[in-house]
Amino acid sequence: MSGCAIVTLQRTNQNNKSMIAFFEIPTNDFDKSVAFYQALFGEKLEVSQFGDERMACLMKDGKSVCSISSAPSFPGFAPSNGGVLVYLQVKDLDAKVKTAVDNGATLVTPKTKIQVEGWGYFAIIADPVGNRIGLYGDK
Repeated sequence: MSGCAIVTLQRTNQNNKSMIAFFEIPTNDFDKSVAFYQALFGEKLEVSQFGDERMACLMKDGKSVCSISSAPSFPGFAPSNGGVLVYLQVKDLDAKVKTAVDNGATLVTPKTKIQVEGWGYFAIIADPVGNRIGLYGDK
């Protein structure tokens, strides 16, 4: 997979820095997934195409941190409800969970307090094509 610049992300809690450089959320319905993530984050995603691979990138500080990707020629690159679980930071967890559900997501785990002081809350959704995605918020 290629096409988007790579950037290292850091959590707001400086005691737990992330080592994530970049991640892709696979889809078998590109347009539906792009519409969902644009609605969830209220931002237009930057779309690129490379052969049969299509990517829609979430940007932070002018660099891509994540892409919604369709890659039919890559075996095994498909949505999944098992496997790695990525958490996306949001400012208002309750509002984003509602936005996700209103746009076709399924709530897997409702807002839950993380049992470590100062780490906030999380919820897990399944996006419209079946990927489990965690949402993280301080409140």
